[in-house]
Amino acid sequence: MRVSVESTIRVLTLNSHQGFSAHGRHTALSQIRDGLRAASADLVFLQEVGVADGSEVASAQYEFLADQVWKQHAYGRNAVSTRGHHGNALLSKYPIVSWRNVDVSVGTAEPRGMLHCVLDVPDARQSLHAVCVHLALREPHRRRQVERLLGLMTDEIPADAPLVIAGDFNDWRGHAHRQLMQCRALEEIHAGPDGRPARTFPARLPILRLDRIYVRNLGHRPLQMPRQPWASLSDHAPLAGEVSFLRAR
Repeated sequence: MRVSVESTIRVLTLNSHQGFSAHGRHTALSQIRDGLRAASADLVFLQEVGVADGSEVASAQYEFLADQVWKQHAYGRNAVSTRGHHGNALLSKYPIVSWRNVDVSVGTAEPRGMLHCVLDVPDARQSLHAVCVHLALREPHRRRQVERLLGLMTDEIPADAPLVIAGDFNDWRGHAHRQLMQCRALEEIHAGPDGRPARTFPARLPILRLDRIYVRNLGHRPLQMPRQPWASLSDHAPLAGEVSFLRAR
């Protein structure tokens, strides 16, 4: 069987730290927007974005970041306080056909959600499914959330549909990664020969492997992001990659 490439798009994921700089001393939303534009991503997966105390703009942060570049966007509000709210967002250059925020909160811990979007990508034979995630800090909670993610993949996303799952997995021990890799169709695009994802936290000197981009039914290759200006724009470094829609012939 021969495989041909229908089209290729660029994806990027970033925990935006609610628009604050790496040390939380000042807002960095304008610089993040400039960095996202320079990265030329077609899809941007954002975590910890919303409307928060100290925001330099009155409108929603994801709308400010999207500006006129990503005219389609979806936002799943998760954490709410008297000072504002934040959650996950997807910025897209392609039409978002549908979206919903899947509640994966556990007990009374900080609310968490998975933003599931379906996109219409020109020249692709099937709709693209995109899931933006931000998992819990506690290991037992992450395990249950990964189970919910796997259930979403099995029950609500066609097995042959192209799929991108990206975000902050808070998985410094790698347990969630191994749990996801039991699904043999999934691949993490930055995993090296040893199968371990990239280091992304803290951004100034990454040690922990927290952020990921997983794909199914897509070709892929990792893209290297410049250390500057990203090392000072958030506490997480961004990840980027190219994904290709494949067709058997």
